[in-house]
Amino acid sequence: MVQGVEALQRGRFITLEGGEGAGKTTQARLLGNLLEKEGFTVVLTREPGGSPAAERLREALLGIPEEMGNWTAETECLVHFAARCQHVADIIQPALAKGAWVICDRFTDSTMAYQGYAGGIDKARIEALHAWALKDFKPDLTIILDLPVSLGLTRANSRGPATDIYERRPESFHLAVRNGFLDIAFRDPRRCKVVDASQEAGDVASVIFDELKKHFN
Repeated sequence: MVQGVEALQRGRFITLEGGEGAGKTTQARLLGNLLEKEGFTVVLTREPGGSPAAERLREALLGIPEEMGNWTAETECLVHFAARCQHVADIIQPALAKGAWVICDRFTDSTMAYQGYAGGIDKARIEALHAWALKDFKPDLTIILDLPVSLGLTRANSRGPATDIYERRPESFHLAVRNGFLDIAFRDPRRCKVVDASQEAGDVASVIFDELKKHFN
């Protein structure tokens, strides 16, 4: 057991981060299955989106046609936080209050990596925006799924033509995103654990679960 269910006064909030093709959705599902076998209630969710209102913002943000160009990094950042505020209020905090373990595919670290490190927004501004919008609400544990950019893009492209604004961006952008995630982990090693995502999905899931057990004793 990770920890006795009766000992939990609130749930735990776990985020999975990483670049395109890192396998976040797959690993969220696998981790959820493992935790449910341990007797925990699990809520799987994602960003941008996660709640009905936030999903509408996701459609607007990610689904802009290529011929319309890109949002500015500032616009992307603000839309992500607008969706995030609603997501936290509607889904994440109520689930945690009921004792569920919430596993989220992306959170503020993605905004920092994509709009901060790769998009050029001052990182202190993103931190200040998080503090204003969400106060001190942060994940209990963040798993950063790391793999070479070329492998990640190959995996993403194998699903078909690029379907969102980020998948269409050049490799240099994705390299900056990867380096951003690694720097985030370096700066916050207690919360963030880097996992080699180039392995087979089952092996990655085992490493993630081991990290979770160590983190929560």
